[in-house]
Amino acid sequence: MTLTSRIKNVLDTLKNPSKAQLKDALLKLDIKPKDFDDLSEPSLGKPYNRKLLFKNEEIEMLVMNWSQLECAPHDHGNSHGWIQVLSGTSLNSVYEMSGTGLPVELFHEYHHQGKYFYAPKKAIHKMQAFNQTNLITLHLYSPPITGMKVYDFEKCAACIVSDDCGAWWPDEQHQKVKEIQLKNNVKNKD
Repeated sequence: MTLTSRIKNVLDTLKNPSKAQLKDALLKLDIKPKDFDDLSEPSLGKPYNRKLLFKNEEIEMLVMNWSQLECAPHDHGNSHGWIQVLSGTSLNSVYEMSGTGLPVELFHEYHHQGKYFYAPKKAIHKMQAFNQTNLITLHLYSPPITGMKVYDFEKCAACIVSDDCGAWWPDEQHQKVKEIQLKNNVKNKD
């Protein structure tokens, strides 16, 4: 059975899956790094290249091949899901919203090959390959991500991005669904 048909057989049966059902599906699929020997390298200046493996109205599954750049802090809209580290080590930073409307880093954690970690709805995080590792991650979300919000601390802004944009500030105007100016807590000096 091919990887594509294996994924379809497992994921097509899920309807409004819970956190536990999503993780069970990932475990059942038992996907390994060797399943992705043909992944494209990330585009220059981008934190990762992503490949859609499966998508229906309930679920989407992607695999990401990471450069050494970090992605922007972002949420996953109204989606939740699991991230599996297929190879390398991920540095994952978790944020919470502050009174200024800008996320503040709470903590960071390292996830090594074989680790699974959960991304709750509206949770904000950023990721990057740690220590020059060859990071490849598998992502399973429900529902498919739409309305992802990315943050740019230098611009003191957030942007809801189109579904074809990754976790970075959009390069193309059509990828900016809505740009939001956030409060700047720095007071001007006279």
